[in-house]
Amino acid sequence: MEKEKKKSDDVNSKWDACLDLTARRVVYSSLGGAFAGLLFFRSPVTRWASIAFGAGLGIGSAYTDCSRAFDASSSSSTSAALVAPISTETSSYSVSQVNRKFLFAFCLDLLESQ
Repeated sequence: MEKEKKKSDDVNSKWDACLDLTARRVVYSSLGGAFAGLLFFRSPVTRWASIAFGAGLGIGSAYTDCSRAFDASSSSSTSAALVAPISTETSSYSVSQVNRKFLFAFCLDLLESQ
């Protein structure tokens, strides 16, 4: 009986952490999309599209982390299951560095074209 109660508490805590993570990521990425829309676009339609794109990124990243948390064994803690995975790349650049460089180059090209 105690084992069953502990397992349901673990699932409940995972759901709580995932809902909190999803809400935060959707809000923050939507705000980022709104800021980018105000900065880069003039049309209201493209501004709303950038907000929707940001919200989609937030939902997608939260879904990925939550599915990883639920697939993890129940013996690990919830906070440890929601931590970003350790990179196994062997190149000199990490993925985030490459993405930042690409985003910076893209923003420069966009600003030069206007």
